[in-house]
Amino acid sequence: MKLEHFQTQKERSKMSETLANLGIALRNHALTNNRVAPTALNEVLDQEFESRNQRADLGEELELRRLAENQFFGFGKLQPLIDDSSIEEIWINAPNQIFVARSGLSSRLDLSMSSAEVSGVVERMLRLTGRRLDRSSPFVDASLPDGSRLHVVIPEITRSHWSVNIRKFPRKTYSMEDLVRFGSATESQSEFLKRAIREKANLLVSGATQAGKTTFLSALLGALDSTERLISVEETFEIRAEISDWVALQTRQPNLEGVGEVTLRRLIKEALRMRPTRLVVGEVREAEALDLLIALNSGLPGLCTIHANSAEDAILKLSTLPLLSGQNIPADFVQPTIAACIDYVVHCQLDQQGRRSIAQIAEVLPFDGKLSTRAVQC
Repeated sequence: MKLEHFQTQKERSKMSETLANLGIALRNHALTNNRVAPTALNEVLDQEFESRNQRADLGEELELRRLAENQFFGFGKLQPLIDDSSIEEIWINAPNQIFVARSGLSSRLDLSMSSAEVSGVVERMLRLTGRRLDRSSPFVDASLPDGSRLHVVIPEITRSHWSVNIRKFPRKTYSMEDLVRFGSATESQSEFLKRAIREKANLLVSGATQAGKTTFLSALLGALDSTERLISVEETFEIRAEISDWVALQTRQPNLEGVGEVTLRRLIKEALRMRPTRLVVGEVREAEALDLLIALNSGLPGLCTIHANSAEDAILKLSTLPLLSGQNIPADFVQPTIAACIDYVVHCQLDQQGRRSIAQIAEVLPFDGKLSTRAVQC
């Protein structure tokens, strides 16, 4: 039974009032009794049902218990969405504008929250991450306990309401064989890419948002030899790998005093001191592209992802990002380095039906005065 069990506005208002009263009773109970939180909630709920003149039907009682658990120990009305394995992403534009994506397609839910509920749920999520959100730091990226990625922006950066995105990731790590079975890659593409990984080729995985770049990257890591030592660096933990010798690193925001920030550039440099046999960068967006190229140019094989519209665009974009480092880095250094370092570009796509697949595998050609690629026929 869902929240829709309480159909009328009156019934929903009564349920909200009941939950508010339960919250007060739970806090009072905690002050006067030595009980762990779930036990205390059960006792308060038992008292609530016993105090009613008319016994609640079993469906209403179970639903109230579920809603109360989500409200006080979970993520409120968002908890069922987070638990729903068919949902890939959840986003909130306003308290009464809540959307989800399933199988690559988005839809608006008949669900609303109050502004206080939205901010309360976000604060509860951030309490688990150690990251902060306030006027001086109006954006936040964080990983939830289940591996989902949380991104929040608050007013005055947004016009009126908190903007919340929760991107979920598969709970299992898919292999290239899985992607072939799903129709996301062909058998020949899978074999070609696994061979490239074994031969220590450097791969750039490109595509638009939600094209499946991280899923493909994680699947490629399944082809690593069990003797390899993998070091991954990313803004928030998203990469998954089934290899025993793996250290995952993520960035950190500065604290209230403006110190303590750990950037991707710093993580790449630190990773090189950790005896990696393979380096993986979750996504290159800015000047960290320079550090990645320097690492790959030293003979360390690696993989990374990048937002781009095509394999050729990915290479061109990668050639401009190092220029953001603020150093005197000429294009005459960057472009030949890319041609020497990057072996293949795997471009992913999301079609209008929500299907994700490998659109193209391109080989980066030797530098002859310009960067160029050639499609791999496989």
